[in-house]
Amino acid sequence: MDRLAGRGIIVTGATGIAAASARRFAAEGASVAIVSRTSSSCEALAGEITDAGSRASAFTADLTDVPVATEAIEAAIAALGRVDGLFNVAGGSGRRMGDGPLHELATEAYEATMRLNATTHVTVTAPVLRAMLAPEPDGDGSRGAIVNMGSVLATRPVPVLFATHAYATSKGALAALTTTAAAYYAPHGIRVNMVAPALTISRMSERAQADPATQDFSKRKQPLAGGFIAAGDVAEAATYLLSAESRAVTGQIIAIDGGWSVLPVGE
Repeated sequence: MDRLAGRGIIVTGATGIAAASARRFAAEGASVAIVSRTSSSCEALAGEITDAGSRASAFTADLTDVPVATEAIEAAIAALGRVDGLFNVAGGSGRRMGDGPLHELATEAYEATMRLNATTHVTVTAPVLRAMLAPEPDGDGSRGAIVNMGSVLATRPVPVLFATHAYATSKGALAALTTTAAAYYAPHGIRVNMVAPALTISRMSERAQADPATQDFSKRKQPLAGGFIAAGDVAEAATYLLSAESRAVTGQIIAIDGGWSVLPVGE
């Protein structure tokens, strides 16, 4: 249980996949800094990890507010003393902001959803990269690793159930950011990858979890999971991508989807 021993890792978000990942990283020996908009969730998670004997700190920030987010990330880096990894999880559905089919999508809803899911990744990642670039690389030439949060919906849409075009666009933008950043920073010893989950148990998916049609769909479309995927399955993939085990892996988008991307919709 030491795959991340001695590493400082920032996780954005404090529930669902973010919470499962923060716990997993800490169990693997990392010091974890959790940055989330909701102070109660953030502090509770950090306290839980600390009580279990690992090192964790909590920082509350609205990541859509650039100055506030930048200050929080810089404080998290300072608390860790070094930053070796970043898991960009924070984001969410744009439904509450009016996301939907393109012909019904207001500009304000589109921009708000992009800000929530794509702009936040840019805001968070920039100070992390600056911190990673500052010191000399370690013995194997590595300066750190970044994992972004994608979605299977960006490339494998299901319009009957998920006609959220701004959300899919935001995740598609992150895929482009992942590959272009990976290419740019590879010579500097920084790896950038993405995980792209399908239907996963989280706070964001509560509406879908309660919908019988979506439940039935998940069992047919995600047979390896028998339905909704456990958040811990995504955390395992992120752990691999942040560890030395993936030292030769960059620019990749790994689907954690229980079979979704290789099965037709009707299966």
